[in-house]
Amino acid sequence: MAKQLDYHTIREIFTRFQAVDPEPKGELDHVNAYTLVVAVALSAQATDVGVNKATKELFKIADTPEKMLALGEEGVTEHIKTIGLYRNKAKNVIKLSRILVDDYGGDVPNSRAALESLPGVGRKTANVVLNMWWQYPAQAVDTHIFRVGNRTGICPGKDVVAVERAIEDHIPVDFQQHAHHWLILHGRYTCVARKPKCGVCVIRDLCQFEDKTE
Repeated sequence: MAKQLDYHTIREIFTRFQAVDPEPKGELDHVNAYTLVVAVALSAQATDVGVNKATKELFKIADTPEKMLALGEEGVTEHIKTIGLYRNKAKNVIKLSRILVDDYGGDVPNSRAALESLPGVGRKTANVVLNMWWQYPAQAVDTHIFRVGNRTGICPGKDVVAVERAIEDHIPVDFQQHAHHWLILHGRYTCVARKPKCGVCVIRDLCQFEDKTE
């Protein structure tokens, strides 16, 4: 684990990220808050590309909890069976849809506690929805952010909660809204797990990773 970088270095890092990609976006396809919740819940232990392929047709016929309930568990299963853990995920999609209809009038709540109470929705999923749909500067820490945060010294921590707290505590407030997207994309395409592409990294000179590649 690298040591925590100082404020000025972190500001420079995110200034560079912003220059390359001023408005980073999540890569899960969705058409409203409900389909975003479902897509993020389905993305656990699956790739965004795989989820998007599975939901392309699903969301055409079921883009509200009411329509998803009408489709039923078996119908959902048929659409998402290319995704890992699809049977359990189909059950959760139906359960969370029922709760949204019964308890929230079919709307997606915008509080972390309410989101986390939905089946298949954990803290990470709740934070993604809060950030992407409600524009709340919540930080959804996944394996990419955990790796980048600890490798670079931007937001080191022993677990995802510690890394989330480090982001909130050390990344300047004007970069908070897009921070987790910049970090995810950096980890997904440049600071990859096995052979990081340090030769083309825009923050190579600021990063504390000792085993930089050429």
